[in-house]
Amino acid sequence: MSLEVARERIDWARRHMPVLAALREKLEASRPFDGILIGICLHIEPKTAVLCSVLRAGGAELAITGSPGTTQDDVADTLASEGISVYGRAQDDAAAHAANIDKVMSHRPNMLLDNGADLAAIALERGVSILGGTEETTTGANRLREDLAGDVTFPILVINDSPLKAIVENQHGVGQTIVEGFMRTTNLLIPRRRFVVVGYGWCGRGVARYLKSFGGDVCAVELDAIRALEAALDGFAVRELEEALPWGDVFITVTGRPGILRREHFDTMRDGAILANAGHFSWEIELGELEPLAAGDGIERLELPNGNTLYRLARGEMLNLAGGGGNPVETMDLGLALQTMSLTRIARGAKDLIAGPQPVPDDINREVARRMLAALRA
Repeated sequence: MSLEVARERIDWARRHMPVLAALREKLEASRPFDGILIGICLHIEPKTAVLCSVLRAGGAELAITGSPGTTQDDVADTLASEGISVYGRAQDDAAAHAANIDKVMSHRPNMLLDNGADLAAIALERGVSILGGTEETTTGANRLREDLAGDVTFPILVINDSPLKAIVENQHGVGQTIVEGFMRTTNLLIPRRRFVVVGYGWCGRGVARYLKSFGGDVCAVELDAIRALEAALDGFAVRELEEALPWGDVFITVTGRPGILRREHFDTMRDGAILANAGHFSWEIELGELEPLAAGDGIERLELPNGNTLYRLARGEMLNLAGGGGNPVETMDLGLALQTMSLTRIARGAKDLIAGPQPVPDDINREVARRMLAALRA
């Protein structure tokens, strides 16, 4: 696509993001990011481009990379043409992504807007002085609180902890767009197809509920007893993974954890079963020694020794982004408003926040909720 088309797509998103538009007016007047360079790891697509323009209006310089499989090259080129340091292309694999993270960190950012804790991990490893940052995802929050526990020396507001993100972006945004991504990539019907949703957190429950609303037969796999009970009361069969393997036609991982579907699971699956991922990293589906073969746009074929064939969608990357248009514009208006206000809070008062991962302050949640509700009523 041309830069002109990309700019039209960005303008379309901007016109449907009234909460960010109002924040932009405030930031243009107050300039909280003057003298600050923000290192960003976030999916490079039109809604992110709108966020970048808002942060720049507040005085920020930016260096940004995306995530493997989700970068839209025309949007990346548009951002670069506007003077933003952009790293990443649509076909980047894990190694290229690691190199892009390194390039962003070479700018010595003062603040981070992170997606999977990749930037935070490198900043800590290299002793880069960071004022503070945000983390978008479940995967990144887990990493900060487990692998990097006790090591984080600056405040990180975890956007994923916000009840607003859980309800609006995770449940409704991801739920709707995973269905869209599946239909776009496969051109298959939802009704009467058997879907196994592995993980019944906010994203998982959204995926399960939207698939059910389209007529899919859905079962949930969930280790947490409380979430499993919720899935049962929502009307879903709750199965152990081993029990679900021979039953399902489509398996969708939504856990934020590595190694959920592994090579030893594949022989038990039906011939023609489809593997897809809604989590942040493709590591939720581990292929082992299998070499994927192209079988169509966004579809790979996996030939098993037992003679069966499986199919993996979107290289195991996030199906709603790699196989679709990402979360709806309005849900990202809310999510990116949370990002903007959280970064503003850090820029103005990092010393008042404790070091380490922590929830978005309640007053920010409530202000964004009021603004979103007003926009929906308009």
